[in-house]
Amino acid sequence: MHIIHIDMDAFFASVEQRDNPELKGRPIAVGGRPESRGVVATASYEARRYGVKSAMPMATALKLCPGLTILPVNHHKYRQVSEAVMDIFRSYTPLIEPISLDEAFLDVRGSEKLFGPAKVIGMAIQKRIKEELQLSASVGIGPNKFIAKLASDYQKPNGFTVIPQDKVLQFLVPLPVNKIWGIGEKTAASLNRVGIKTIGQLRDLPLEFLEGKFGKHGKILYGFARGEDTRPVEPEREVKSVGKEITFAGDIGDMEELRHTLQELAGKVAHRLRQENLKSGSVMLKIKYPDFQLVTRTESLPEPTNLAGPIYRAASQLLAKHCKPPVRLIGVTCGKLTGERQITLFRDEQLVREEKITSALDKLRDRYGEDVVKLASLLKKDRK
Repeated sequence: MHIIHIDMDAFFASVEQRDNPELKGRPIAVGGRPESRGVVATASYEARRYGVKSAMPMATALKLCPGLTILPVNHHKYRQVSEAVMDIFRSYTPLIEPISLDEAFLDVRGSEKLFGPAKVIGMAIQKRIKEELQLSASVGIGPNKFIAKLASDYQKPNGFTVIPQDKVLQFLVPLPVNKIWGIGEKTAASLNRVGIKTIGQLRDLPLEFLEGKFGKHGKILYGFARGEDTRPVEPEREVKSVGKEITFAGDIGDMEELRHTLQELAGKVAHRLRQENLKSGSVMLKIKYPDFQLVTRTESLPEPTNLAGPIYRAASQLLAKHCKPPVRLIGVTCGKLTGERQITLFRDEQLVREEKITSALDKLRDRYGEDVVKLASLLKKDRK
């Protein structure tokens, strides 16, 4: 029993409540504004009592909880707090697999001689997060990642659950099937139709039946229903893409406004790439129309970059070729990521100049916030 899963409780909302004492005890949601078709990124536990959930339209959240306080997402602040949490993890083991800003798996097999068994390490981490960061986290400990993840979710918030190997099957039996990774609403509904509502009932199904119904995924479900999971904790998780998108408050038919929005999104994506020391070799444009039809188009870049200019130019060309306004949503995603420095003998002078300017602007943004400096063209858009 050496795998720990730690999940911060209502992370974005809890950070905001910590930093603004007036928000403590009040229902809050971090996310987009309802008039902009925004969604809930995280809801405080006070808001969850009203039925407010992550990924819910903010307009729906307000109907459920009329007194809801809505706060914008502050990625810069959350990343800083997340790094402080990860630093605590690193003081106990190098085998850390971050799943997102607010959760991670830890393999502590090599650390138990120094710090004690997994339970002791988990308690120490939970205590340090509370004392050093004034935040709460839920801890799950089990023989593998699947069980540890279920355990951390079992008694939130501020939960601490240990599931030893000899208690795994007993723990799984009453849980609903949608607690298993990979079982979404459709798969759960499909299982419910044949009378399978709990993991215990799923375990009674033969492997042949599950493979016939779900293909290769059937074998995974068969193993999970028995508490089996051979996946290791992987410290280096490969980032495959970095993207940013926006859903407009009203459908946009003006191509100039769409180009301005793309320019803003390209700048934010490029900044994120630089923060992660990554460069992109391709740009994907994402468009969603008023009838919810989704269109994506991808363009390869001449050379990998993390500058806003080349990313925007590629996205703008795709927009001109493939967009038929009006548009409900638009997004930019950079793929083919690499951390290697590309050596080019004859650099484009414009790109060299942009790199120098971007480096100076990044220092300002890191110190004063992402919106401290804006392009003049974007200021014109704001005035409109």
